[in-house]
Amino acid sequence: MIKSRKRSRKVSLITEKELKNSHISLGDEKWYTVGLLLVTITAFCTRFYAINYPDEVVFDEVHFGKFASYYLERTYFFDLHPPFAKLLIAFVGFLAGYNGEFKFTTIGESYIKNEVPYVVYRSLSAVQGSLTVPIVYLCLKECGYTVLTCVFGACIILFDGAHIAETRLILLDATLIFFVSLSIYSYIKFTKRRSEPFGQKWWKWLFFTGVSLSCVISTKYVGVFTYLTIGCGVLFDLWSLVDYKKGYSLAYVGKHFAARFFLLILVPFLIYLNWFYVHFAILSKSGPGDSFMSSEFQETLGDSPLAAFAKEVHFNDIITIKHKETDAMLHSHLANYPLRYEDGRVSSQGQQVTAYSGEDPNNNWQIISPEGLTGVVTQGDVVRLRHVGTDGYLLTHDVASPFYPTNEEFTVVGQEKATQRWNETLFRIDPYDKKKNRPLKSKASFFKLIHVPTVVAMWTHNDQLLPDWGFNQQEVNGNKKLADESNLWVVDNIVDIAEDDPRKHYVPKEVKNLPFLTKWLELQRLMFIQNNKLSSDHPFASDPISWPFSLSGVSFWTNNESRKQIYFVGNIPGWWMEVAALGSFLGLVFADQFTRRRNSLVLTNSARSRLYNNLGFFFVGWCCHYLPFFLMSRQKFLHHYLPAHLIAAMFTAGFLEFIFTDNRTEEFKDQKSSCEPNSNSSKPKEQLILWLSFSSFVALLLSIIVWTFFFFAPLTYGNTALSAEEVQQRQWLDMKLQFAK
Repeated sequence: MIKSRKRSRKVSLITEKELKNSHISLGDEKWYTVGLLLVTITAFCTRFYAINYPDEVVFDEVHFGKFASYYLERTYFFDLHPPFAKLLIAFVGFLAGYNGEFKFTTIGESYIKNEVPYVVYRSLSAVQGSLTVPIVYLCLKECGYTVLTCVFGACIILFDGAHIAETRLILLDATLIFFVSLSIYSYIKFTKRRSEPFGQKWWKWLFFTGVSLSCVISTKYVGVFTYLTIGCGVLFDLWSLVDYKKGYSLAYVGKHFAARFFLLILVPFLIYLNWFYVHFAILSKSGPGDSFMSSEFQETLGDSPLAAFAKEVHFNDIITIKHKETDAMLHSHLANYPLRYEDGRVSSQGQQVTAYSGEDPNNNWQIISPEGLTGVVTQGDVVRLRHVGTDGYLLTHDVASPFYPTNEEFTVVGQEKATQRWNETLFRIDPYDKKKNRPLKSKASFFKLIHVPTVVAMWTHNDQLLPDWGFNQQEVNGNKKLADESNLWVVDNIVDIAEDDPRKHYVPKEVKNLPFLTKWLELQRLMFIQNNKLSSDHPFASDPISWPFSLSGVSFWTNNESRKQIYFVGNIPGWWMEVAALGSFLGLVFADQFTRRRNSLVLTNSARSRLYNNLGFFFVGWCCHYLPFFLMSRQKFLHHYLPAHLIAAMFTAGFLEFIFTDNRTEEFKDQKSSCEPNSNSSKPKEQLILWLSFSSFVALLLSIIVWTFFFFAPLTYGNTALSAEEVQQRQWLDMKLQFAK
């Protein structure tokens, strides 16, 4: 019992010391806890609400979901971003027992049909996005702001549509923003230990700052802006230590410099390298990223699982062609289309071309060069396809298909007609990744078969089968919508390869070794080169000058049948509040400097310390995360502003409390106003907050932010259909929404 009392007393003393260091009284602590719980629970609700909708690929999930699949299959890929966040996504897929079979090829592909654990994937982002909100709250708390200020700052992020949309999908930005906030929080905690240099907690928070910074820059290279933010604070600290008035020796200052260099630069860099080491260790097999790398690098990769079956296709090979989406084979047989279809339309009465799911000799086609070439077929080549069973040539023409009056009919014509209609038998192999002049390989090379004269893509579907005259097989037609990913086909098999053909026998490639740093340097160089090449126009790109105002957004996903859409845009009133606060801060700094020049000391020393040290730090952080984008020539998007917006939210909340605090010196104070009953008495006498005015103004701003959140919720979550009039009501500023007519 005595031990228990002593232990309780020790914890109490530690708590009191912590609270004293934070300028928070024991009586206030319970309200901080209530506020923290409130914003945290609400954050999880807003991020996890309807997270299973839509149950199909959304926006850039096509990239980062695909990369997770490559990790799970251990096949090498190339990307512009460092591997940390992508490894996290893949790790979640691994824990879910997923094998990575689905490749997230196109926006709109079904997760349910392909049995993808997409909710688990999205939950990783949602958890990080949810935890970012309480970290913002804690940052403001550690800076000594009131509960109301902490709640307000957290709510700017909590109810922001852009943050919600970006942190509930399979994307990298949730990880980026989470660790940006954690870096700032850790550094604030570290700076509060200035009076205890080289103590245990001083080292702990310096270490946590370095680890968080490493995670930021290991997610995206824009993390260097967070480094710049913390670096400005570190340089300020070191510069103040150099001042001879402090009485510190240069050896002591050097010790401070060495500690920061080791834990904020060296250790984070080693952690950063570690993620690349893991990246290379996992991606040990040949994959889609091979072509970016040198031949020496490629020799370090083993064959992929498909290597034994992926064989180069040669002209005059007999092949089978499979439709990617339905797994049906291109097929023809000795049966013709009927003269008239059920709706009265007339056909060509030509030989039927269908898609058939079973094995059949009529699935066999010979791939022929129109120019009589031999050797390897390359992606981008123009070819003819001869149906082996009937000795005719594949052709499409301006005749309506059985089910689609707007699509062209596919048929097979005999040798004589094929010669007369030569051009109509020409098809171009269009690779799905647009990388031409590479060998066409069975099992591995997905392509669209584009008809040269009429520019339609061969397509099939299984939602409606042909009637008895078509043996209940799938219709094949010419689709004018070339961009549809359902147009993809692959050579499934090369039939009867000769015994003396080298392709007949699979010989595993010899894997060679290359030093880790050599591989890392090559990849780093290529990542920066490819990143700088992203300078072409993009329909969703925008100029940085428009970002703080959230003038327009990005269409993430649309469903034409249900008239639903997900549109990425910020909480516009909240973003404009931040702009107003940032502008007012500059005006206040100018006014303070001007009055000081005139020897009018309006602000107290403690107020000026908060203005320049605390709010100034947040302002510098916003500048570091925003202004560098004006110097970039690469493509820029609204989501690049989210880290700057996060810091601006903390700045805005703190600045709002500052302007509702009586920060005047005694010389400029109105004695009546300083004794107003609505002023708080827990603050020092020179820092009275005008609570009635402050709380009323915050309540008004919060009401506007929350109303805007609910008003735009159908666009944030995409699970509610809107009428054309309702869409138009939400088409603010330069936003261009779907279904507005």
